[in-house]
Amino acid sequence: MDDAIERPDRAALARYARTSDRPYGAHRRIINLILAVSALALVLLVPARSRAEHPAKLLALGDSLTAGYGLPSDESFTTRLQGRLKAEGLDVSVVNGGVSGDTSAGGLARLDWLLADKPDFALIELGGNDGLRGLDPQVTYRNLDAVLTRLHERGIPALLTGMVAPPNLGREYGDAFKAVFPRLAKEHRVPFYPFFLDGVAADPALNQPDGIHPNARGVEVVIDHIMPYVKQLIRGAA
Repeated sequence: MDDAIERPDRAALARYARTSDRPYGAHRRIINLILAVSALALVLLVPARSRAEHPAKLLALGDSLTAGYGLPSDESFTTRLQGRLKAEGLDVSVVNGGVSGDTSAGGLARLDWLLADKPDFALIELGGNDGLRGLDPQVTYRNLDAVLTRLHERGIPALLTGMVAPPNLGREYGDAFKAVFPRLAKEHRVPFYPFFLDGVAADPALNQPDGIHPNARGVEVVIDHIMPYVKQLIRGAA
């Protein structure tokens, strides 16, 4: 009798095990799916959160005009540009990559070191010292071409600014020098601001006593004029 009772119990247990395994397996698959989706969501959310917590970086690669020659740091071009961008709701940190006296060759030589900071955008303000020294415009072209090529290879959108040579170097040189910048912008398909000192050059009220570098008021004028191009660079890339 005991065996007769025991056999049906074992069969019932076997049937229960078979039937109960199916819903358990389904539940397990659902749980695994939820865990997988949650893990994917975390992967996607972490970069987004990082971008929200860290402002975008705009590298301003240039010479004394970018560096803020003769001005307190809080009145320099990069500091004032960053303040203006933030005032307009653009959370952008402007990196001062300007070195007074730098030529286009100097900017190119420093570029890799500056790119180690992983900027999101770049503003190129170089060539003024090339013109002041009467350097061959083709040398300026090759240096800036290399700068823009390297930025393109890194996937960094760039804004190129133009410059003019001093009139005492003659019209032929001046025309050849000025033509370098729009040519580069066209070839590299980057936004182009024709003259960095537009509205400021040759105005004593907006320049320091040397007649070359903007004073604090002059910097504000430079930013007034270039801001639409900078915003186009940042918003267009975004």
